[in-house]
Amino acid sequence: MSSRVTQVWTGAVRPEWKVTVAGDAAPDDASSTDVQGAEDSTLIRAAVRGSREAFDLIVERHRRAVYQLCYRYVAHHEDASDLAQEVFLRAFRGLARFKGEASLRTWLYRIAVNVCLNRVTAKALATEPIEESRHVDPRASDPAAAVLREEVRRRVRGAIARLPKRQRAVLLLRVYQELPHQEIAGILGSSTGAAKANFFHALGNLKKLLQEP
Repeated sequence: MSSRVTQVWTGAVRPEWKVTVAGDAAPDDASSTDVQGAEDSTLIRAAVRGSREAFDLIVERHRRAVYQLCYRYVAHHEDASDLAQEVFLRAFRGLARFKGEASLRTWLYRIAVNVCLNRVTAKALATEPIEESRHVDPRASDPAAAVLREEVRRRVRGAIARLPKRQRAVLLLRVYQELPHQEIAGILGSSTGAAKANFFHALGNLKKLLQEP
C-alpha cells in the first residue's frame, strides 16, 4: 500500500492536506458518522486496516498543531508546510507500528521533531523578511509600533534558531506548544529531569543571544 499527501491549501493560517492512499487497501469498514466521532485509537486501527477516511481524519485533527511546530523551526510557511507533509507521510507509513504507549499527538510530535532536526540546521533556517504590507495592518493606530514588534519577533526567531538542537526542541515544545515537561521527555526520549534542564539552559542561552548587539 502506498501513499501520497497532496497539499490543497498553501498559506499562513490554515494548512490542509489530502491524503491519497493507493494500492490493495481494504475498503472502509466504518460509516462517515462512525469515523467522525471516533477516538484516535479507533481511527488508528481503522487506518491500519485500510480506511482512507480514518487517516484523513487523523490528518485533519492534528495538522494545525504539527504545522505550527514545524513553522516554529523554520519561520517560513512553505517550508513548514513541506515538513508537515513529510511528518504525515512518515506517520502513515509507520502507523502499523504505533503501539499506543503514548498519545497519537505525542507520537506525531516525536516524528515532527525528528523531521525538523534532521532537515533543518541553524544556518539553513530562514526568517521571513519584514514586509509592512503583509505583517502590519495599515489601519492600525501605530504602524511603526507594529513594525517594531515584528522586528522583535524576528530577532527571537533568529536567536531560537541558534540554540543547540535539543534545547531548541524543548523550548518550542514548552513555550509555543505548551506541553508539560513529562510529555516533552516522552517526545525526545529523555527523562523529565533532562527535559527540565534543557529548558532551563535554553532560556539562559536565549537571553544571552538576545542581548548580543
